[in-house]
Amino acid sequence: MPALRVYSVFICHDWEYSEDYYRICEFLNQARNFDWENLSVPEHDPLDSRDRLEYHLRNQIRPADVMLVLAGMYSAHSGWMDWELQFARRIGKPIIAIRPWGSERLPQVVQDNATEIVGWSTGTIVGAIRRWGR
Repeated sequence: MPALRVYSVFICHDWEYSEDYYRICEFLNQARNFDWENLSVPEHDPLDSRDRLEYHLRNQIRPADVMLVLAGMYSAHSGWMDWELQFARRIGKPIIAIRPWGSERLPQVVQDNATEIVGWSTGTIVGAIRRWGR
């Protein structure tokens, strides 16, 4: 059995598709023998200052063990998601892309930046976090 520890996770997602974000949180909350801390910026708890968003996002991403990316085709059109991916890559954060259920295509920006691409299931996501989490 893997050693128990708390993994710090930043979930890169688009607020217009928050149901996917909440589903991933549910997967992680229900995973057996897995503890995690959510460093994401969900729609219900936005950062306080839009003009300092990059500053705040950097401070959310830096302490994360891994970044999860909900890799639906919508992420190809999200400027903030692109910024988050580039920043995570620049500071050496492992990026785990989650292929949406039933999806065959992933945005090129996600493919180019992902450390690993996993399927839409608790086991594959948690396994990747354990592999890449520091």
